[in-house]
Amino acid sequence: MVLLERLRHPNVLQLYGYCYQDSEDIPDTLTTITELGAPVEMIQLLQTSWEDRFRICLSLGRLLHHLAHSPLGSVTLLDFRPRQFVLVDGELKVTDLDDARVEETPCTNNADCVLEFPARNFTLPCSAQGWCEGMNEKRNLYNAYRFFFTYLLPHSAPPALRPLLDSIVNASGELTWGVDETLAQLETVLYLYRSGQYLQNSTASSSAEYQRIPDSAIPQEDYRCWPSYHHGSCLLSVFNLAEAVDVCESHAQCSAFVVTNQTTWTGRKLVFFKTGWSHVIPDPNKTTYVRAPG
Repeated sequence: MVLLERLRHPNVLQLYGYCYQDSEDIPDTLTTITELGAPVEMIQLLQTSWEDRFRICLSLGRLLHHLAHSPLGSVTLLDFRPRQFVLVDGELKVTDLDDARVEETPCTNNADCVLEFPARNFTLPCSAQGWCEGMNEKRNLYNAYRFFFTYLLPHSAPPALRPLLDSIVNASGELTWGVDETLAQLETVLYLYRSGQYLQNSTASSSAEYQRIPDSAIPQEDYRCWPSYHHGSCLLSVFNLAEAVDVCESHAQCSAFVVTNQTTWTGRKLVFFKTGWSHVIPDPNKTTYVRAPG
């Protein structure tokens, strides 16, 4: 409870309050009231869009930066399994701080500074002050790699972002970067994705022409694609109309698409991709584009 209060951050579960109760029925009981989050289910996350999975990794990067520079000093989470986290409106938040540790590991030489993991070990330098340099930060970072980054970051990412994402995964897996550089690179990915700069030179502009039908939608004629925001149809996010056309042209089934007025957390438009347009209905919140004949 004290750590939740002292480590307040958008990626730490918010503590609303607490009460202490001491009675014959319930002796010495402390109850905390926190915001409600959904458990992290990795299998479900692997089926979500890359954009949502990237948001989780970005949340984690921001949390690790906060823990490395917290008012209490560098904080490490000794239990870093996904069950220690919850999702609140798409943001990853740590909920269990029972196994958090603030003190850095004391040492007399580098042999005292071995970070041990099931797959490999790392030896960190022992500082002149007698502390293992960056051990708390590096433990958090490698756990982020092995539990989250390696599964969630690269798969089905936009091709132009893959080299940078691979660098983030590899550097966190080798501990060649610290938390600060890892977060800086994650923020760069966010900027490239949100601004649409990742589209430059990634694909040639399509020569296909599409007819615009304002205030309309196609209620049926769906097909499935992966990863989609909707299990029964192909619902994807796009930066602009040109990207929507490129996506439709890359799908053999696609002959039309419907742009909604809904956006993702990065401000990208949600678009339904369709096999045809035999039945178009009025809808003031959508715009339909159909492939021109010829």
